[in-house]
Amino acid sequence: MTRNYLTDLTACIEQLSKNGDLVRVTSPVELVHELAGIAFKFEGKEVLLCEDVTGHETSVLAGLYWNRANLARLFDCEEAQLPFVVADAVQKWQTNPIEPIVVKNGPANEVVEDEVDLYQLPIPTHALDDGGPYIDAAIVIGKDPDSGVRNASIYRALVTGKDRLTVQLDAGRHIRDYYERMEARGKPLEVTINCGVGPAIHVASIVPASAATIDQDELGIVSSFTGVPLQLIESQTVGVEGLADAQFILECEMLPEIREPEGPFAEVTGYYASRADRWVVRVKKITRRQNPVWQTILSGKEVFNSVGLVGEAAVYRLVSRQVRDVTAVYFSHGGCGFYHAIVQIKKSMEGTAKNAIMATFAAFPSLKMVTAVDDDVDITNAEDVEWAMATRFRPETGLIQIPMARGHELNPSTDAGLGMKIGFDATAPFPRTQRFERVKMAEVDLSQFKFER
Repeated sequence: MTRNYLTDLTACIEQLSKNGDLVRVTSPVELVHELAGIAFKFEGKEVLLCEDVTGHETSVLAGLYWNRANLARLFDCEEAQLPFVVADAVQKWQTNPIEPIVVKNGPANEVVEDEVDLYQLPIPTHALDDGGPYIDAAIVIGKDPDSGVRNASIYRALVTGKDRLTVQLDAGRHIRDYYERMEARGKPLEVTINCGVGPAIHVASIVPASAATIDQDELGIVSSFTGVPLQLIESQTVGVEGLADAQFILECEMLPEIREPEGPFAEVTGYYASRADRWVVRVKKITRRQNPVWQTILSGKEVFNSVGLVGEAAVYRLVSRQVRDVTAVYFSHGGCGFYHAIVQIKKSMEGTAKNAIMATFAAFPSLKMVTAVDDDVDITNAEDVEWAMATRFRPETGLIQIPMARGHELNPSTDAGLGMKIGFDATAPFPRTQRFERVKMAEVDLSQFKFER
């Protein structure tokens, strides 16, 4: 049975409501700061749908990815298994891919706007010092200029005019590669910016390059979740397709040899990305649904969770093949979902924790820190991990330093991504002595007892 709510945001909202995971805001809400301020109060809880946005008829959704329990219900699995459901879908696609199909019409081009005017769209301004309204949840689709293979990814885009955006193109990503090849030829790179999609499409677009290389169309991953080919639609003005189930499609070209100011923007790090001259996009056409919903993401738990979904299980499978003692991997929220992995191991000999740390860095290059803990530590509980650090980590023997390593350029503690990586072996000595055995309490069933307050 297909689950269209995994690709169609409208159906997803209906399913969230059925699951009890949606809160509707019916009071008038301002786009500048107020909408994000309300959403921030719900971060990590229910998904938020603002139905009365001042000056607009379109509702705005926030928070689709900030609660893993909500997502697990959509993917029909246990919360702890969600990263492995994602990893299994990627693996299925790698061995038995189902390519997307292209059609002429779909929900996303029910309406073709006569005029391009980004200011008519309900695009929020989030943080107090943000440079303006940002598109930050849309799927950008481009094509390799030489092979024609599609790539899907997510970039922040600042609205600077009725038909103009400035975007951040991270180094090493496929769209940046496509753009640089086209710029060298003096030509724009055509893309579509697809706003408002279901979670399966979002997940497919953030799969790391190690799992979806530049010669693979990762949009095929979506079919591993739904059981049917993903539908794309032909564009009106560019040679790149859009997502048939999107709420809005912006048909665009990234202009060569032009840079304009972009930023500041409240990034995943919890800091503002600085203002600088960055890449320019011209919007040529806007198509949309008859009754669309705009989707936005708050940089925070939404990003931490979605990165973890595609990263944790993939790293676990890579690292556990090399170090069999590894039992689980978690990308911590305190580490912004990119920078700190906690690796749980069941030690069979001394030294395996350090091997696991080094293998984890290799498996996910954005990481800055890796902490290895024993299997009696809850790796999702920051307090428990800190306990292991405080009582089992020995700086003189358990510290690993890797200077001048390539990491993530958005991390402000690096020099454009280059900096120190550090590992912490917070495991007890092997074999574990009584000195390092945790205190245990009896398991009791509270329903068998009477309590008064």
